[in-house]
Amino acid sequence: MPARSRTTEPLYRIKADLFKCLAHPIRIQVLEVLAAAGDEGTPVTRLLEVTDCEASHLSQHLAVLRRSGVVVSTRTGNAVEYWLAQPLVAELLVVARAFLLSSLTPDSDRLRTAQELPPLPGASPQAILDAIAADA
Repeated sequence: MPARSRTTEPLYRIKADLFKCLAHPIRIQVLEVLAAAGDEGTPVTRLLEVTDCEASHLSQHLAVLRRSGVVVSTRTGNAVEYWLAQPLVAELLVVARAFLLSSLTPDSDRLRTAQELPPLPGASPQAILDAIAADA
């Protein structure tokens, strides 16, 4: 069977690749920091502080996100800054959080942890859940 080019690859495989790119807690943490920064670039030094991981590990995670087209970067001298490639990435994070909040049991420690996360830009997870309930 011949190999498929990226342009003929089924959309579900492309989506799976996107979710694989997101499938690490440090990458999610980086994306949430970038989402909170909005249009302002976030220096790698800030990402190192927030993630508390080694520079080489963070570099690998950022490379995965760049290759997948989820983040973009710019270098000025020795400083590198990152942004979300599209505002839709922040919306994806909000929807994922809303899904988790709706699916975790009320007495769950994980639910309490999720509720304590800093807000993300865009619609709140609760607003998304309310809209879904209104459509039902």
